[in-house]
Amino acid sequence: MNSNEKKKHIVIVTDAWTPQVNGVVNTLEHITEQLRARGHTVSHITPDQFHTLPLPYYPEIKLAIWHKGRTLSGMLEDLQPDQIYIATEGPLGHAAVEYCNRRHLNFTTGYHTKFPEYVAAFGVPAGESLGYSVMRRFHKYAQHVMVPTASIAKELEAHGFDNLVTWTRGVNTKRFYPGETEVYRDLGIAEGEPVFLNVGRVSVEKGLEDFLKLDLPGKKVIVGKGPMLEEFRKKYPDAMFVGEKRGEELAAYYRGADVFVFPSKTDTFGNVQLEALASGVPVAAYPVAGPVDVITSPEVGALDNDLKSACLKALELKKAGCGKACHDFVTQNYTWDKAASILEENLVDVGAPNRMRRYDRDMWEHTSRRARG
Repeated sequence: MNSNEKKKHIVIVTDAWTPQVNGVVNTLEHITEQLRARGHTVSHITPDQFHTLPLPYYPEIKLAIWHKGRTLSGMLEDLQPDQIYIATEGPLGHAAVEYCNRRHLNFTTGYHTKFPEYVAAFGVPAGESLGYSVMRRFHKYAQHVMVPTASIAKELEAHGFDNLVTWTRGVNTKRFYPGETEVYRDLGIAEGEPVFLNVGRVSVEKGLEDFLKLDLPGKKVIVGKGPMLEEFRKKYPDAMFVGEKRGEELAAYYRGADVFVFPSKTDTFGNVQLEALASGVPVAAYPVAGPVDVITSPEVGALDNDLKSACLKALELKKAGCGKACHDFVTQNYTWDKAASILEENLVDVGAPNRMRRYDRDMWEHTSRRARG
C-alpha cells in the first residue's frame, strides 16, 4: 500500500485463536502485527468473546456456540470495518459469511485447513465429498479465497472453487536460526546420535504414526500434544515425547535436530517446515501439497513416497553441512512482510462494487444513523 492511500480498519474473524498453538494462529498473529505496522487498525472476532464448547477429540480447541453479550452481527456493526477477512470455516466463520452474504458485504476468506481430508481420516462415510460440498458453499461468494500454495489452489480448482489467490507464509528468523544447543544432551541423547524431530499436534490426521514406525538410526523426538499422545507413548516407547514447547525452548529443539520429519498428507502448508529450515535443519516429507511447494531445492530437504528413504537422504544433507543453505533459502523466499502484502492487496472494501452490486455503497450508514438515535 502506498503511504498516501487510506489506512483501513480490518476485522479478522477466526475460530482458531490463542491459546491454541497451530499454523493458523501463528499466521494470523504475524499478519496482524505486520498490518498494524503499516498503519491499519486490526480487530478480531474470536472464540474467547463467546461461550464455547470443546471440539470432540480435540478439547484444546474451543468452538463458539453462543455470544456473551453482542451477537457476531452486532459486533461487526459496532466495529464497522472497511474490510473483512474470514479465516476459518468454523461456527464464527459460517456466521460471518452468512451475515456478509445477507447484507451483500464484500469479504475475503482463507483456506487454511483440509477439513474434507480430516473428516475422511476419521472414517466418516463420504466424508471428503461431503466436506468439499460444505467448503464450496462457504467460500462461494468471497471476493478472494486465500490459499497457501499453488498445489492447494490446483486441488481446489478441481473441486469447483474459483477466485483463488496463492498466499505465502513467513517465519521469524530472529527466533529460528542455526546454532548450538544442549537441549538434546540434557535429555540424555549422546553427542553425534542423529535426532529426527517432529513438531505439531499429536493426532491421527498428522500421519505421525508413519514416522514413529520407521527404523531409523538415532532418536525420534516429538514436540507437541494432542489426543493420541498417551497412546503413542505406550505404543512407541523408543520415541521421546517431550510435550508442547514454545518460544526459545521450542527454537532450541529445532536448532539441535538433524532432520525435521513432516509426515502429514493433510496439511495445506506446514509452517513448521519453515521454522525447521530457518533453524538450519533439512526436511523429510512425502511429495504432497505443502512439502512439494516448500521443499523446492534439493539442498534443503528430501521428498519421497518412502518416508524412511526421505529421512536418510535428509540426514546426509545435514552431515554435508546444509544448515546455511536451509536458512538462506527461507530468508530469500518466505517473509511475513511479503505475506502481509499479498493479503493487503486482496482485501476488498465491504461496500465496493461486486457481482451483486455495481456501485460503491456505505454499508454501515444505517447502523450509524441508528447509533445516533
